[in-house]
Amino acid sequence: MIIAKLFIIVIGAIFVNNFVLARFLGICPYLGVSKHWESAMGMGLAVIFVMTLASFITWIIYRYVLLPFESIGAVAVLQTITFILTIAALVQVVEMIMRKTAPALYKALGIYLPLITTNCAVLGVTLLNIKDNFNLLETLIHGFAAGVGFTLALLLMAGIRERLEFAKLPKAAQGFAIAFIIAALMSLSFLGFSGLITE
Repeated sequence: MIIAKLFIIVIGAIFVNNFVLARFLGICPYLGVSKHWESAMGMGLAVIFVMTLASFITWIIYRYVLLPFESIGAVAVLQTITFILTIAALVQVVEMIMRKTAPALYKALGIYLPLITTNCAVLGVTLLNIKDNFNLLETLIHGFAAGVGFTLALLLMAGIRERLEFAKLPKAAQGFAIAFIIAALMSLSFLGFSGLITE
């Protein structure tokens, strides 16, 4: 039963409720970093790390620090502020590690690495963990799977865009125009995972 629930969380976060293609969160790094496969992979791994760790830390903060103040009624405000500060601190740690261990990737990601701090997909995962009342294991699995789904979307987009560099496109479709068209088509294809609702 527990394994089945965790499996549903994983499949849901990667395919059915993909944060980029179904929930439309994290579009800025999705379009900005997906020009080359290497930078997309590096960004994806960084997002997986941040989402998983942020899910873990924010769950602990919520349960043991914020929840006792629920009677005051300020939990919702404190929750968002606390989660953003936690994510910002984690991104700083990732930046420092990447600068020391992979300077080429750090330069390739450029401005998009600090943008993980304001990436609404990361904040969305942490808020959904609380909203869905996940326990600690489910929170970790959901955070990791959401990061994998984000990385999958990035890698698929990067693979398509790298191939399109050698294609003869009309001038009006070059650059971000074709990226938006591809994103829309990918989003439609991922919509198929959610199934059709019939009455």
